Parts: sequence; structure tokens; C-alpha cells
Amino acid sequence: MLSALLIGQRSVSQLLPDLGGQRTGISSLQFLKIGVGARGCGMGESMVAVADDISSLYWNPAGLVLDPDNGIMVAHSGWLVDMQHDFLGASYHVTPDDVLGLSVISLRTDDMPVTTETQPFGTGAYFHYSDLGIGATYARRMTSQFSFGVTARYVEEDLATLKIQTVLFDLGTHYSTGLGSLRLGVSVTNFGSDVAPHGEATLLDGSTVSSFQSYSPPTQFKFGLAFEPYQDDDQHITTSVQLNHPNDNAEDFRFGAEYAWSGWIRFRVGLRRSIGDAWFDKSQRSADDYSFGVGVASPLAFSNVALDYSFTNFNVLGAVHRLSCSMTY
Repeated sequence: MLSALLIGQRSVSQLLPDLGGQRTGISSLQFLKIGVGARGCGMGESMVAVADDISSLYWNPAGLVLDPDNGIMVAHSGWLVDMQHDFLGASYHVTPDDVLGLSVISLRTDDMPVTTETQPFGTGAYFHYSDLGIGATYARRMTSQFSFGVTARYVEEDLATLKIQTVLFDLGTHYSTGLGSLRLGVSVTNFGSDVAPHGEATLLDGSTVSSFQSYSPPTQFKFGLAFEPYQDDDQHITTSVQLNHPNDNAEDFRFGAEYAWSGWIRFRVGLRRSIGDAWFDKSQRSADDYSFGVGVASPLAFSNVALDYSFTNFNVLGAVHRLSCSMTY
């Protein structure tokens, strides 16, 4: 029995080796990995098979067609080290089976003083850091069970005199198996060519550098399953599990659950575990591990409005609070 367990553990290790140490730090544009919307983040970002609202513009573009309504969503989080992260998304049904979407992602800092080796208290000049992503999405329902979506996103990163500009793509599919509520989601995000900064940096001796090494974007492959283990006319529970395969870190699992009661209040919880982590202990390999959230929804005369909040624990850097608001019509 012990031998069988050891063989099974070795087989899993070979299938999903812990390559995080070898791959860490090899990609750029890290802001694209920050989750958007309090609903998805409250569920531990296990959303590739769950997303069926405007937040699908980020999680899985194929899910955009699952929402029968048009809508708008805004989300904000006070990100780590006093940065501000914002998301704006909108969707419009061209036909019942074709949806167009537009999204904007922003990460920025306040102005900061320029310091050098010889002027550590500031030169009198200021700079700022900012990221911007503008995406256009198309999603289509091919059959009653299968849909796909694609996003083309213009990305810009600005750091003082240096700038990165490129176009990246997200591809996603969503499939309802017909076995109860079981559904599958698959996506490849931030797919594109390597990028390098352009601009000119001045060194301490007065010389300038204008040629820089290129890095890949933070491409991720995501595969997820979701289903409702319990549901009736007044309440339901949604559960989700997702495997992420990033190009710049170890694989990780995401687990999420959402309890909805009477159509107007929802409670959420999520967990992240990287390959090599203990299942029931503090994560030693992930920046964040657990999350939870709550949401309320109410119909208005012209729209359905949902307000959501989530909390994500970061082991070393503290916690992140997110707020989002969506309206459908």
C-alpha cells in the first residue's frame, strides 16, 4: 500500500513538476495577472468555467455570451504598496448569439520623486509608473452547449522615460457537458510576442542606454470545472476548481465556492495552492492564498444592479480589498 502511494505521488510530481524556481521572473507586464472584479477574486480567481457576466472580459471571453443582458461594470482595488488598480468593462449583444465587449485595465502610482546614487533625497524631479490595457472582445455561442471568445488587447507600460507597447490576445472556450450543471472552461491569456522597453535611460556617469532585453508576456493556460452540488428555487451553491499553467511560475490550483440565497445575496470563499504546497497549511510558494467575499443584487426600474466586495490575503505584503459594481439592462 505504501509503495502504491509513493508511486502515485511520484507520478503526480512528474506530470506537474515544480518549475516555479526555474521560471520565476522571465516575463514582463505583470499587471495583466491581477484579477478583476470582487466576485471572481472572492472565489479565489477560479473563474474560467464560472464567469458568465461582464467580468468574463478578463476571466474567459467565451463566458460573455452566457449573460443574456447588456451591461457595464466598474471595479476598484487599492493594490499593494499604495498602487491603484481599476477595471471598466461593457458588453453589447449584436444578436442573441453574438456579443461585443470593451474593457480597460489600469494600474498606476502617484507621482514619486526621482532619486539617484548621489541625490538619495530627490533631484527635484518626479516620475510615475502606470500600466494600461484596452481590450476589444468578440464572443459567439456556436451551439446551445459550446461558446468561444477572443480578446485583442493593446497594452502599454510606462515607467519614467521607458515605455512598453504591444498587442496581446486572450482565447477562451466554454462547454456545458449536459451532465447536470457540470461545465468546462479553457482559456489562454496574454498570448503574444516578446516585448522590450523603448526609450532612453541615463546612467550615473551621464551615458545613456537605449537598448534593452526583451521578455515574454505573462501567458497562462487555464482549465477549470464548475458545477452546482445543490440548488433549488431559493438558493444554490456553485463550486469550481481550476488549474493554471503560467509561463513564469509553478502551476497552481484554484478552488472557489459561492452560496446564493433568494437571488439577492451571495457569499464566496476561495483558496490557492501552488504545486509543492501543503494542502492544509499556510502557502509557502504563493504570494496570496485564501480569499472571501460578499455580494448583493437588486432590480431597479431600468436595470439590475450588483455590488460586490472581496478580501484577499497576501502572506507577506498584507491584504487587498476589492469593490465592484455592475449594471445590466
